[in-house]
Amino acid sequence: MLHKDRLFPADPGTRDLARRLFAEVEKLPIVSPHGHTDPRWWGENPHFSNPADLFVVPDHYVLRMLISQGVSYEALGIGEARERDPRKIWRTFAEHYYLFQGTPSRLWVDHALSEVFGLTERLSPKNADAYYDRIAECLAKPEFRPRELYDRFNIEVIATTDGALDDLHWHQQARDSDWNGRVVPTYRPDAVIDPEAKGFAAALDTLGELTGCDTGIWQGYLDAHRARRSFFREMGATATDHGHPSPRTANLAEAEAAALFARVRSGKLQAGDADLFRAQMLTEMAKMSADDGMVMQLHPGSYRGHNAAVLSRYGADKGFDIPVAVNFTEGLKPLLDSVGMEPDLTLILFTLDETTYSRELAPLAGAYPGLKLGPPWWFHDSYEGIRRFREMATETAGFFNTVGFNDD
Repeated sequence: MLHKDRLFPADPGTRDLARRLFAEVEKLPIVSPHGHTDPRWWGENPHFSNPADLFVVPDHYVLRMLISQGVSYEALGIGEARERDPRKIWRTFAEHYYLFQGTPSRLWVDHALSEVFGLTERLSPKNADAYYDRIAECLAKPEFRPRELYDRFNIEVIATTDGALDDLHWHQQARDSDWNGRVVPTYRPDAVIDPEAKGFAAALDTLGELTGCDTGIWQGYLDAHRARRSFFREMGATATDHGHPSPRTANLAEAEAAALFARVRSGKLQAGDADLFRAQMLTEMAKMSADDGMVMQLHPGSYRGHNAAVLSRYGADKGFDIPVAVNFTEGLKPLLDSVGMEPDLTLILFTLDETTYSRELAPLAGAYPGLKLGPPWWFHDSYEGIRRFREMATETAGFFNTVGFNDD
């Protein structure tokens, strides 16, 4: 099913060089500093339930392609009237697998079917049931549980992404076990930073209860973040992550910031307050990172839940997060004026707009000590996306102002 040189250049000389380079790194351990694996996998080490729940239902890359071609969410196991037979969901996936030609999703699924489950033919309606049975049989074996796969894949460390209010009990359970894998949390405070997030006021109440800080006032609120960051570091965290609509930042005077927070906390926001508060908090998070050494990651530029009906009926992360244009050069200036030259700050920038690689991101990272460029993300996390990134960013930013792999 998979050619051994499938991602190497066609030119014989260049291909030979690629083979030799790949041989140097092929067996190195995987270090994955950003991703979204379920912490429960590592704490409880459960068996994966079935092929559909592993490959189809939770994968927004798979969902969006199938939905775009008229397959219903219900047929994919989502919604109140959803199909509940995982074998039927798998058959639907197999019937439409041809749609993934030319996409990273097919490359990933083909690789998993071949290298993890030992299957030799591409998925199709003809072999769907046999493949379902084979995968289900494997998933029932101890060696296909998460911790065992971690060891099999030669993972050295993997980071999860965790909300600021998470008690990290799955991480603690993994640490308390006799397993020696390293899984670390990442501090993702969006739910207690975005005034437009659902349940924001209640989340700030909980933040105060967890930390013993007064989240009714500006300084108490900042202290609560510091306390939670400290807790995450005690649990092994080395980084924070921020999913903002844009990279806009602000650096307000103390009195202005306190007044803005008072409006946010009371729910009596003026026009533009929510965006300004998110902007101010990116700068505050950068200041904290400069103090405590946690690497800061920024993932901006996605219009989350673009279709209101889909969001309302089926929920978030169902394939309708769409990139939007953002401005890094102007947006980040207040933050960079404040801490961009700090030697202890590392801010990793991701983008969904490839036009910013050479126009903004590479020049910024090529100048500011505190900035690094993250690898191609989301829609661009592909062979061609990585090649385009290197072509547009490397001449200006070099290699050492960029960072490596993640499994986002």
